[in-house]
Amino acid sequence: MAFGINRRELQKWKKDVKNGQISFLTHYWIDERFPGCDTVTKVGCNDLNKLINWGAQYSLQPKWIHNDEHHPHFDLFGEKQARILRKEQQWEQIKRFEL
Repeated sequence: MAFGINRRELQKWKKDVKNGQISFLTHYWIDERFPGCDTVTKVGCNDLNKLINWGAQYSLQPKWIHNDEHHPHFDLFGEKQARILRKEQQWEQIKRFEL
């Protein structure tokens, strides 16, 4: 279950992904499979080669891509999420979600 974002933010992320941009969307999220993780960052791009190359710099494996037909993305959690967001200078998301 996702919460903490609005429709405009979601639509912008989808548009950016569809346009071949590397795009970040962080939201609150609860999944009992991931105890202690209450946020997730989706890093998407519909250009799979671009997404794979982007992920390689952070040791993200291509097999970890959620191959959504329209919005392929990596899901980032925990310390890796915070570290990557810092390196990508996603300050608004870091501050907003207290990462």
